[in-house]
Amino acid sequence: MSGFIAILSTFLIASIRMATPLTLAGLGEAYSERAGILNLGVEAIMLTGSFTGFMVTFWTNNLLLGVLAAMAGGVAVSMIHAVMSIKCGVDQTIVGLALNFFALGLTSFLFLKAFGQGTILPTCVTAAAFPLPLLSKIPLIGPILFNQNIFVYLMFLAVVGFSIVFYKTDWGVNLTAVGEHPRAADTAGINVFRTRYIACLINGLFGGMAGAYITICQLGFFQEDVTSGKGYMALVAVILGRRNPLGVLAAALIIGFAEALQFNLQTIGIPIPSQAFSMIPYVSAVIVLLFSIGKSADPAALGIPYERSKR
Repeated sequence: MSGFIAILSTFLIASIRMATPLTLAGLGEAYSERAGILNLGVEAIMLTGSFTGFMVTFWTNNLLLGVLAAMAGGVAVSMIHAVMSIKCGVDQTIVGLALNFFALGLTSFLFLKAFGQGTILPTCVTAAAFPLPLLSKIPLIGPILFNQNIFVYLMFLAVVGFSIVFYKTDWGVNLTAVGEHPRAADTAGINVFRTRYIACLINGLFGGMAGAYITICQLGFFQEDVTSGKGYMALVAVILGRRNPLGVLAAALIIGFAEALQFNLQTIGIPIPSQAFSMIPYVSAVIVLLFSIGKSADPAALGIPYERSKR
């Protein structure tokens, strides 16, 4: 029995760690979408954050500077999308997808220019797990929840913080108003443009942090397309979670569970092509997404530019 509990505990720890970048990026996107900004460029934000976070950590050997650089990189990409969507009024979907391709090419090019083409990837220091005093000693849940790295703890705090902001503050009400009916919000004295820019800023911060988690916590190195579609998976978590922080976390945990299952099945040595295992998280996300069709109500003004001069 103790052996089963140990295996289950290890599996759940892995699931939480896999879900962390999806939750962080998903929270940022949920914030953005509540304000009416649909950013499909989450992949670009995460990829840029992964690259800048790794580069700064590699050159400075300082994790904090690496995380800050990753967040700054994520903000840079997110604000490009914000200016194009809010000021220029272009199609938000097209801009987001274009940024994904742009970030993929740019990060690959810059990484190649910095390190050249070699067989050995450069590595950096990584964030280690550390147990929280007393809490980590709680039977069963202690090792699972309270013996993690700083990103996991920040994720849980962010879920609580976003829940309070969305549902218990005037700012959350204003945010929802801007996403649902920006003209009415403007008439009521809410600065629609400023609210949306702040939402995009927060999206960039959390998306960049999610990217940093991949390179300076999970892997310790950067390579081309290191995010491998996790930005799109974060978007799935937002849809499944209905832009509710707890819902986003639950959806990310489902996907994280599938990713952990993928790696565990590969470790066992089942004679199935590795590509089949790699499909597990994406197939599970699609299946769960099918069951959510028609159950998620988008903000009325999601993806629609607000033009103050038009009536």
